[in-house]
Amino acid sequence: MHADLISDVTVYSNGSWLPHRDVLIADGLITEIRPTAPAPSGATAVDGSGAYLIPGFVNTHTHLQQSLMRGIGEGQPLLSWLLTVGEESAVITPERAYLAAVAASLDALRSGTTTLVEHMWPHPSPDVHDAVLRALEDTGVRALLGRGVADRADTTRKWGVDPRLLQPLPGVLEHTDQLVKQADGTRVTVGLAVPNPRSLTPEGMAVVRQFAGERDMTVSIHLLETTTDDVMCRERAGAGAVDYLDRSGFLWDRLLAVHCCELDAHGRAVLARRGVAVSYNPMSNMRLGSGVAPVPEMLEAGIAVGLGVDGAASNDTQDMLETLRMGAYVQRAHRKTADLFGFDAMMDLATNGANGSLGFASRPNGVAVGGAADLTLIRFERDFGCLPVRDPGATLLTTGSRQIVDTVLVDGEVLIRDGRSTRVDEAGLIAELTATGAP
Repeated sequence: MHADLISDVTVYSNGSWLPHRDVLIADGLITEIRPTAPAPSGATAVDGSGAYLIPGFVNTHTHLQQSLMRGIGEGQPLLSWLLTVGEESAVITPERAYLAAVAASLDALRSGTTTLVEHMWPHPSPDVHDAVLRALEDTGVRALLGRGVADRADTTRKWGVDPRLLQPLPGVLEHTDQLVKQADGTRVTVGLAVPNPRSLTPEGMAVVRQFAGERDMTVSIHLLETTTDDVMCRERAGAGAVDYLDRSGFLWDRLLAVHCCELDAHGRAVLARRGVAVSYNPMSNMRLGSGVAPVPEMLEAGIAVGLGVDGAASNDTQDMLETLRMGAYVQRAHRKTADLFGFDAMMDLATNGANGSLGFASRPNGVAVGGAADLTLIRFERDFGCLPVRDPGATLLTTGSRQIVDTVLVDGEVLIRDGRSTRVDEAGLIAELTATGAP
């Protein structure tokens, strides 16, 4: 079902809540926001009476395959946890990759997420990548699929990646071009995903940077989640992680740096100067004990910051509403002040913050004419814990749960209706996930 309009809804637009509005949609775009009026003859309408409409969330970082790894490595420090996850990643099959990606995508959609940035681990099997691409297409979510890339092998993963996951760079890049062709005409765009600064040699960085630059392609990289990147880069390369990347020409305006919990003032200045964006993943950082990213300082430095959920092995869901709330609360607790990251600020992080580096259109201040019809319809009465509603934004931030997500549209297509997928057989999915169990 493709909707032509959402009728009589309260719209979050230009930083304000506008009651009794119709939102008209054509060719996947919002064409008009007007006072409620009779629907055009023959129009397919979503009834928005009593509901609230917001832009769909952009999850700037996840690992879809981890939806079959929930609870793995609980309580382990980051490097040990990565080794545990790596064992599962090395033996993933296309069938499990598909199931995991469908489950994670649906989990995300049901919490109001309309766009996913998938950071795949390097893997030599094209069938695994094809399975993930097919899952994204089948669920209908908009996505940036980052094809994993690395060229330094190390079984300890301290100065490189698992040798089982590596293949020569020319083959990786050739396959990336093939994925671009396969994704043409879908809601999926293709980029590259680098595990961390330690996984690419300077020569590899030069190759990847040139490849991505020629195609105006986004590259994401885990950076300074803990102090390990800095420690290892200083020991092996004689420079901190940010400077190691910078001297190799690997910082530019289509690079997305993920986590950055240990990004200091020097690093922030360098990233800002190079136009690098950051993905803030508060739930994952808390779960793994990595720390608190200095988001206020990043924003003050001029760095674009988006919100990320991370994979289900470190979060442990794809719930963007929970991440929205915790992303604000942990910053307030860390700085011992309640006047940080209110609804407007968090919505900007969650729907617009890193869009420039990701190749997506800017969506400041809410739903707007000309923007993609990637929208989430909220009904607070679906969860009495949200009632009464004094301020819709405050309610959404402080008590909003996935229960209140009623309808989700991508390109004007209704993908979630009454909290359920319109494309996926949820009963069948639940049966498959239950049967899968532990590997």
